[in-house]
Amino acid sequence: MEFRIRKGQNGAAIRLHDLEAEIMDVVWSRGLQDFAVSDVLETLERRREIAYTTVMTTLVRLHEKEVLVRRRDGKRYLYKPRHTREEFVQATVLEVLESLGSATGRNVLALLVETASAADEDALDELDRMIRQRREELKR
Repeated sequence: MEFRIRKGQNGAAIRLHDLEAEIMDVVWSRGLQDFAVSDVLETLERRREIAYTTVMTTLVRLHEKEVLVRRRDGKRYLYKPRHTREEFVQATVLEVLESLGSATGRNVLALLVETASAADEDALDELDRMIRQRREELKR
């Protein structure tokens, strides 16, 4: 499923509407698996006034966007996240990079180097390790 990137947003809100992002934050933060609407509603109600049907509709949308998987459990649905928060963010970054096309490949690398130059030594070591690993994979 294709997503639009929302300028000026952070985290899951880059790809999701505000309530969708808030719900996914609840799901990932609480480590919810096989959860019902009421499980998310319980947490959201502590933050603000919100209707059961609003949460239900938003979970349906997240399922349609393939962010959540659902299965029938009697008269209700149980949901679980399709990806971890980290996998979701990684997929978002990959989608943005792919949307730039191969012509801008050097620009993407330049941006990566610029970002890495502000990183600490541990992050640079990790980047170096990943580059060496990729080179080894290419030799095979």
